[in-house]
Amino acid sequence: MTVDAHHHVWDLSVRDQDWITGPGLRALRRNFGVEDLRPEARAAGVTRTVLVQTVTVPEETPEFLALADAHDLVAGVVGWTDLTDPAVADELARLRELPGGAHLKGIRHQVQAEPDPKWLLRPDVHRGLAAVAETGLVYDLVVRTHQLPSAVKAAEAHPGLTFVLDHLGKPPIASGTLDPWAGAVRALAALPNTVCKLSGMVTEADPASWTVQDLRPYAETVLDAFGPDRLMFGSDWPVCLLAGTYADVFDAAGQLIGPGERTQVFETTATRVYGL
Repeated sequence: MTVDAHHHVWDLSVRDQDWITGPGLRALRRNFGVEDLRPEARAAGVTRTVLVQTVTVPEETPEFLALADAHDLVAGVVGWTDLTDPAVADELARLRELPGGAHLKGIRHQVQAEPDPKWLLRPDVHRGLAAVAETGLVYDLVVRTHQLPSAVKAAEAHPGLTFVLDHLGKPPIASGTLDPWAGAVRALAALPNTVCKLSGMVTEADPASWTVQDLRPYAETVLDAFGPDRLMFGSDWPVCLLAGTYADVFDAAGQLIGPGERTQVFETTATRVYGL
């Protein structure tokens, strides 16, 4: 059994994806659904996936839960809700009661887009993170290198909440530099309530000419820091299509980990962390 712990879907007739702008992202300006992913996942041997939020609107999460209820491929959903809302605990409880609500496994906010590098440390955000923990969900971190120190402090402040770092914290793979990203990601990994996704690398590399060797120093850093029992594979489909096919990304991840680590990275870590 193989798990893809990070992918997206969207329907532009339902809602625009306002982040898909410019000629570089033109390939993403169409609809992508679970049925588009299914043959790609099947060919790779993927039998369960985690569907992750894309936009910060309250309507998306119920839609994703309904999709998970209708498609056996989708085993879990990482949705969005306003962490700064004083009634966030009530909203999380409401989401859990919706059709497909049992598939809600985590919450994510587009922290990478927040101008305040300390957004995660705001008191209202802390209150929201505490509510996520009390609900038994995990929190996905989508941050850039300069925001990792705040992520470390947030994880320290909420030891009962599991923080899942998406896309390795978006290291500068295209430039080939490791620092200061490597030091910051190791500081996060030093906390036992943190996990990392081996995802999003090909689009942080040169999308036209990346090789597995370009990715290797970054994959080895997180593998060493988190260990295979706190590392999980994610395709980041369809965003990954900007740099390669689903098969390309899946095969690259397989080359970046050892045979003895494969079961953990491709199955058991995600199954355990998200309760799939």
